[in-house]
Formats: sequence, structure tokens, C-alpha cells
Amino acid sequence: MRDFTLKKYEQLVCALRKAGYAFLTFEQYCMADKAQLPERFVILRHDIDKRAWQAVKVAEIERQSGAHASYYFRVVPESNQPEVIRQIVAMGHEIGYHYEDMSRCQGDAKKAEAHFEQWLRYFRRFYPVRTICMHGAPQSGYDSKDLWRYCDYHDYGIMGEPYFDTDFSDVLYLTDTGRRWDGYMVSVRDRIPQYQEEWTARGLVYHTTDDIIRAAQTGTLPRRILMTTHPQRWTDKPLLWLYELLRQTLVNIVKRMIVK
Repeated sequence: MRDFTLKKYEQLVCALRKAGYAFLTFEQYCMADKAQLPERFVILRHDIDKRAWQAVKVAEIERQSGAHASYYFRVVPESNQPEVIRQIVAMGHEIGYHYEDMSRCQGDAKKAEAHFEQWLRYFRRFYPVRTICMHGAPQSGYDSKDLWRYCDYHDYGIMGEPYFDTDFSDVLYLTDTGRRWDGYMVSVRDRIPQYQEEWTARGLVYHTTDDIIRAAQTGTLPRRILMTTHPQRWTDKPLLWLYELLRQTLVNIVKRMIVK
């Protein structure tokens, strides 16, 4: 079966559930007493960069499996679709702000903070947003995480940002960036460099979704995981699937040049 289809994602969620993983939103992880966290859990994080309607299909798969996940929306029209957001909230999932304020404000921290405050207030119309997540914007020269050198997101009632508030000494990070699960080499910002060498040395590298499924089935997958997906990549439609494959192949070539 082709990878990065909705059917494959359903198999992944099913395999994790059968392997005994609890499903946490990032909000639940941040709110929990770390000593009371489940022994085995996965945080399902979804970055909605474009084609927001695809996220509804992913959210429905999770709902049917009894899983809750965290969905982070950008301000751009291809992500910020109010009806999509409402449907995902109605399924019991968490909504967060996929911020890129420094990129959109050309590195002006004062303007970026005002932009952040404006759009956080907007997304709180749909959900009491308590967590946020940076959008990598690899084409931009600005890293939006740098905003927090000038201000503090806790002042806005935010309790967590995955890149700052996840204990990666305890939680493995997996992301489908690059349309592969070992795409950290072509990722500009969606990576955890201080731990990747250790994870690689331990053999915790997975290329395909089937690799993760097999690891869950054999008990070799780490017990605590933060897993990021981009729902626009996951489709059962052949032409759209092929488009994503070809587009991401070209993007990866460009990213390799940027990373180097």
C-alpha cells in the first residue's frame, strides 16, 4: 500500500492504540503532573499549513479511534478556514495557533508581538487556545521562535510551545517533514538537533509509516512520542497523492541547499 494515504494513517493510529499508547493532546501534556503521565503515550500534533479540509478527514479517523490530537492553524487563507476549525473542535480535538509572526513582520519584534496578540485573540474565538507552535517557513530568513527573546508567551495565557516545553530527554520526536519520517536532514527548523544524534545512535530512525507501525507491533518503539504530521500530505486521491510526492521531492532538494 502507498505511504501517506488516509488509509495508512488509520493503520498507524490503530497500531499505536493496539500497542497500548494513550493519546494526549499537547495541552493535556502541558497541564499534567509529569509524574502522573501515562507510562506509554503519543502526542498527535498536526500542522495545518495548507488544504485545511484535509485536516477534517484526519480528525475523523482519530475520533473514530478514540484519539484526541492537537491542530495548529496558520493565519493564511489556505489554513485559516473557520468551518474546518469548528468541525475539528466539535470532534473534541485541541486547536492552537501555528504562529509565524516574525516571518510575516520581517523580523520586527514589536510588530510581531502585536500580530501574535491579534491572531491569538482571533483563534480563541473557536477554542480557549493554551498552546502554540512555530511554523517553520523555510523560505524565510526569520525564525519565528526568536520572538520569545523579546517577550514571553506565558504572559498571554499560553502554557506550552512544543519546541520549548517538551522534555525531549523523555519524549521521542517524529515528524513527517519532507514527506518521510527521517527527513530531519532536509528540515530547516522542524527538528531537535540536540537529541537527534542520540536517537540515531539508538536506532530510533524510521523512514516509512510502516517502519513505525512495525516498531509499535514489536514493542521496539519508544514509550513516549511527540508525532507531527501535515495533513495535506495524507490523501487517498491518486492525482493529489502524486502531486504531493513530486512537489515534496523538489522542495527537499531546495531544503538541502538551504540546510547546507
